[in-house]
Amino acid sequence: MQRLAMDLRVLSRELALYLEHQVRVGFFGSGVGLSLILGFSVAYACYYLSSIAKKPQLVTGGKNFGRFLQDHCPVVTETYYPTVWCWESRGQTLLRPFITAKPLVQYRNELIKTADGGQISLDWSDNNDSSCYVDASTRPTILLLPGLTGTSKESYILHMIHLSEELGYRCVVFNNRGVAGENLLTPRTYCCANTEDLETVIHHVHSLYPLAPFLAAGVSMGGMLLLNYLGKTGSKTPLMAAATFSVGWNTFACSESLEKPLNWLLFNYYLTTCLQSSVKRHRHMFVKQIDMDQVMKAKSIREFDKRFTSVMFGYRTIDDYYTDASPNRRLKSVGIPVLCLNAVDDVFSPSHAIPIETAKQNPNVALVLTSYGGHIGFLEGIWPRQCTYMDRVFKQFVQAMIEHGHELSTM
Repeated sequence: MQRLAMDLRVLSRELALYLEHQVRVGFFGSGVGLSLILGFSVAYACYYLSSIAKKPQLVTGGKNFGRFLQDHCPVVTETYYPTVWCWESRGQTLLRPFITAKPLVQYRNELIKTADGGQISLDWSDNNDSSCYVDASTRPTILLLPGLTGTSKESYILHMIHLSEELGYRCVVFNNRGVAGENLLTPRTYCCANTEDLETVIHHVHSLYPLAPFLAAGVSMGGMLLLNYLGKTGSKTPLMAAATFSVGWNTFACSESLEKPLNWLLFNYYLTTCLQSSVKRHRHMFVKQIDMDQVMKAKSIREFDKRFTSVMFGYRTIDDYYTDASPNRRLKSVGIPVLCLNAVDDVFSPSHAIPIETAKQNPNVALVLTSYGGHIGFLEGIWPRQCTYMDRVFKQFVQAMIEHGHELSTM
């Protein structure tokens, strides 16, 4: 309460000084206008500081991981101050791609072959100028997994790479088949339930740098894929730790939420068209096994998955696919430290579907739940062009694991 009162006094004083210089006292013919604006501003500040700005909920399956995060990743225990004029879920989600800057990143592309004859596009940021890790063989490597139709060009991926470069790390982005401009060599794309391509990428990267600390971070669908992989492999993975952001924990709940009229209008229909565009370029590869005319008529992600994704990967029904794709089922089997950041107001991942009780039963899992932040939003500051709360969590966590991860085994 003392901190709240202090924040309120500072904010009120700054507002008063600003208005004194910016608003004419003759507004509405007297000083009444200034008083009204100042009064409203103070009332809004009170509401913001008491109801919007809150500390995240930290859920861990054991005291050791929780204590480790408090010591080495303190951002997860600090108050998150969403952008004061844009804290609502949909606003944060819609605004982030347009308002956040895109750091310049020079990639080195690599195409690797898969067991079925396909190819996967990897974009590397080698960070050969690293002064902290001059030896490339031991330079920490961060594998990044973008969202549903995302690639290495997404602003959130670029920010993660920029922050990793500051720490001296190397990054590699796993672009799902067919979305980064490369040709499909086989009639197969991707889904968050099938982890074969991710297993191929992890094995390949680890074989190149077996002595380097190896971590992964997945965003939205990329996080779902990563969690499904970790749930299948347990502790038998080259990864020493992982982080996920804005994961959809229960695919059924995600789909139901996104099919509500406003969410369908703002998000679902657009993402469906993105999925259709991603397969349209390779249409000739699928015509023998999939009715592409029906795929292109889909009006929702669920319809697209029913007509394309579930058929592509051999599921009997869409329900079978959605059951297998939901990472909440495998969270109890995760065998390495994983931090999962979600906003409770995320319309892509409803709060009731977040597996809090399951997380409490696994000492390797930590959920960080903010009251606001939307889907991959987490904007903060008056004009959030640069670092978001999500970026700060990412940076502190990967640094904590690389520099202090050994402490977890001794706690």
